[in-house]
Parts: sequence; C-alpha cells; structure tokens
Amino acid sequence: MAQQHDPVRRTGRIMWILVWGLGLLLLTWYFNQRLEQQSNPNQQVQVLDSNSIVLEQNRYGHYVASGTVNQQPVVFLLDTGATQMAVPQTVAARLELPVGPALVLGTAAGQVTGYRTHIKSLSLGPFTLYDLDAVIMPSQSEEILLGMNALRRFELIQRGSQMTITYSGPEQ
Repeated sequence: MAQQHDPVRRTGRIMWILVWGLGLLLLTWYFNQRLEQQSNPNQQVQVLDSNSIVLEQNRYGHYVASGTVNQQPVVFLLDTGATQMAVPQTVAARLELPVGPALVLGTAAGQVTGYRTHIKSLSLGPFTLYDLDAVIMPSQSEEILLGMNALRRFELIQRGSQMTITYSGPEQ
C-alpha cells in the first residue's frame, strides 16, 4: 500500500515545485515591469495634439521616453545641458550607426574620446526629425542623450513633474 502512495506523493511534490517556480517567475516578471515603468514612465508618449506631447519625470527626476532612431526602438534621456545627441557605444553598434572621425569630448566625468556619427531619422511620439549629427560615447548606459541639436526645435515647459514639449518648427 505504501508503494502505491510513493508515485502519487512524488507527483504531488513535483507539482508543488512547479507551482512555486511559476509563481516566482510571475512575481519576477511583475516587479521587473514595475521597475521599468518607474525608470521610463513614458514608454507610451502622451500626445496632446499633433504638435505637443507630455512627459512624466521618472523616479530619479529625469525625463526619459521611448522613441526610435533609424526606425529602431531606443530610450531617450532629455539633456538640455548636452550640445549634441550622445549615443552610447553599445547602442550605436546595435543601431549600426556609422563611426566617423574621433574627437575629444568634455563631459562631467572629464575628457573622453568619442566619434562623430549621423542619424537619418529620430522619432519621439508624433515628431520625426531628420539628418541629425551625434556623437558616439563610451558609456554603459542604454539611453541616448537627446541634446540641444534636436531639442532646439521644441519649446519645453516644465510644470511640477511634467514637461510639455511643443514642436516650434525647423531650425532657423
């Protein structure tokens, strides 16, 4: 009689292990989604009209938003202190951006060597910009710094934890 229960008990234990494993996987997925949402609350950009969007600050107080470069998904970090767009090396390699001449760049961390590159198109919400210069930077980040060479085409208004971005037309 005890031998008949051993296979049933074993099957029951295996089922409990599978249930616990599935539960842990679901909890891990859920909390990863929560962390990603806190890091980038603008995965779906809030569009006000054809010329305006609203971004929410992330938990660090930065404005981060999902968009595309050359029709490939990326994450932007708006940086009004950056003269040009800065693309981390790993992201530039994934996007297959052309690597141009080297240049020495002054950053908050000191001087680094970067490389000129060119971006055919950049999209953020309903906005698409074409033919932008950028630099490829040595960085471990996955976020592209959206600098003033792109942001100068917009009016930026910050109120509380939101930033309204309105397209003001092509550069003069």
